[in-house]
Amino acid sequence: MDFNKEQIFIVTGASSGLGEATAIMLNKLGATVIGIGRNLSRLETMKSKCLNPDNMFLEQKDLADDIENLPKYVKELKEKYGKFSGMAYCAGVAGIVPIHAQDYNNLINIFNANYFCPVLMTKGLVNKRNNIGTRTSIVVISSIAAISNDKGHLAYSGSKSALCSSMKSIAREVANTGIRINTILPSCIKTPMTMLDEEYLNTQKEFYPFGIGEPDDVANMIVYLLSDKAKFISGQNYVIDSGGVL
Repeated sequence: MDFNKEQIFIVTGASSGLGEATAIMLNKLGATVIGIGRNLSRLETMKSKCLNPDNMFLEQKDLADDIENLPKYVKELKEKYGKFSGMAYCAGVAGIVPIHAQDYNNLINIFNANYFCPVLMTKGLVNKRNNIGTRTSIVVISSIAAISNDKGHLAYSGSKSALCSSMKSIAREVANTGIRINTILPSCIKTPMTMLDEEYLNTQKEFYPFGIGEPDDVANMIVYLLSDKAKFISGQNYVIDSGGVL
């Protein structure tokens, strides 16, 4: 797979984890990347790892701060950088909250980050004024929790399940424009977020025949789906789980 600098991709959550790995990989393969994240210092650290730093542009933003205007934000990015070839939406939040401790505000916060933000960013990307048309590709990170639930994950699983369903619907809606949309459902991956609880990671090893995943294991799939190698693939939910969770 290879890209060229005229191919411009948005990568959200680019300051760490899956987003960082995807941004670096796309940049290494020749694409121009707009890396979006909340932490500018970590974004700059990510850029320092890039093979082609001149083709990596940073945008500090908390997407959940102004969700309603995210389509307008995509338009502003297009006017600044040019029409987009696609997006890898890797931002999101986790949270284990049992039903007895659950409240409306927590539900809203989880759905804001994991559902409303990616849906409205996608709305901005599929606007024909903001993308290159045919060959535009969008990949959104969901989670294995969308289809394999665990206790305490009612809000997290619900938001990720809703995301998978909505992205499949949008993919069908925009297929006649040549735009492809797919979701990826990773299981446990070694990211800064999961590494905060190494004790939990150790309890999960028995469920992962190939070992707990690295960010590049998911980034490889994201980049493939963004590329023309996947030109016949849309509206799919891909599980990446080391062959053991389901």
